[in-house]
Amino acid sequence: MTIRVVLTDDQPLVRAALQMVITDTADIEVVGEAADGAEAVRLTEELAPDVVVMDLRMPGMDGIEATRLITTGTGSTRVVVLTTFDDDEYVYGALHAGASGFLVKDMALDDILAAVRIVAAGDALIAPAVTRRLIKEFTARPAASPPRRVELGGITDREREVLTLVGRGLSNTEIAGELYISIATAKTYLTRLLAKLNARDRVQLVILAYEAGLVAPSQ
Repeated sequence: MTIRVVLTDDQPLVRAALQMVITDTADIEVVGEAADGAEAVRLTEELAPDVVVMDLRMPGMDGIEATRLITTGTGSTRVVVLTTFDDDEYVYGALHAGASGFLVKDMALDDILAAVRIVAAGDALIAPAVTRRLIKEFTARPAASPPRRVELGGITDREREVLTLVGRGLSNTEIAGELYISIATAKTYLTRLLAKLNARDRVQLVILAYEAGLVAPSQ
């Protein structure tokens, strides 16, 4: 099945580079290009792509607002945001708005294609090291707005432990090792958490763990 993608970036060279490499890829097709968030939202409504690759800082409507509008719409389009390493605050905003992960603009193009495939398949893309970095950044910034606190009702103590480890950026294998359980059991706990907390994917679990106060800068 061909993955249908809309590229959104206000820099034509970035779009051209992605378009060029995707042209030689059998399973991914660019069905539209947008130079700002508003155009990305319009193209998503018109073309119903599988994935929107979304820049964050753009004139007019930025990537965060566009992501929110796309992910709260009636379609099933998923969003991967583009960022640089100094865009942590924007990245958090985009993930909170519903993005399924993010890519760094200096990543190898093959890695970007792999990320698009992962998100199109329904998985979230947020590297453990990046998860830890984001949480450290936002919990350590006194000037940042405090996160809204959420209550985690209906989950067991063990599920809370698993959620804490997800929030700290641990993979399923690392969670299994930390709790002395099998990887299959770790996956089962993750599935239960997604259902009980009505979370779309692992990224949302990370955000919930942060907003529930389960993670701290020292972690």
